[in-house]
Amino acid sequence: MDLGDWVIDTALSQMAKWQSAGLAIPVSVNVGALQLQHNFIPTLSALLAKHPEVQPDWLELEILETSALEDITEVSAIMHACRELGVCFALDDFGTGYSSLTYLRRLPADLLKIDQSFVRDMLDDPDDRAIVVGVIGLAAAFQRQVIAEGVETIAHGTQLVSMGCVLAQGYGIARPMPASDIPAWAANWKPDASWKI
Repeated sequence: MDLGDWVIDTALSQMAKWQSAGLAIPVSVNVGALQLQHNFIPTLSALLAKHPEVQPDWLELEILETSALEDITEVSAIMHACRELGVCFALDDFGTGYSSLTYLRRLPADLLKIDQSFVRDMLDDPDDRAIVVGVIGLAAAFQRQVIAEGVETIAHGTQLVSMGCVLAQGYGIARPMPASDIPAWAANWKPDASWKI
């Protein structure tokens, strides 16, 4: 089993453990275009079959926007086949590559991830704020969800909620932690009062 397959298998195993402990939580795994183009569908099917207790739509595969563009026709076909298995996709670091509405239209991603380089400075830099607003608008226009990376403070989260982005990741929510700490964190974490929709 190569590294990429091992990561997906490990994620599915961990999801099954959490589920048996009463915590149903989706997991995102980064995959590269090269990994997608090497017998990916049969391998993914086998890994999902190995973990039948895990709902496939709780697994989200993240692909870098820039790597998805290398062979957009093939990557799009593979993404469609994965979606038929029930697996979701996100375009990671959206806005940092050679973004094109054609790519957004052709790639069946469920989620756009706003790159942290725009989110980090959006409170002070009007250009970064405009990019974040633009990506949120694009996501809405294409009926995609949007998540902001790099939400490091309460102020970032508050601003994003007011802009219509209600999904986020970053130190303002939690620092990286071992899988064994996730159930206790999930049971006790509460969003800041200013993040209410």
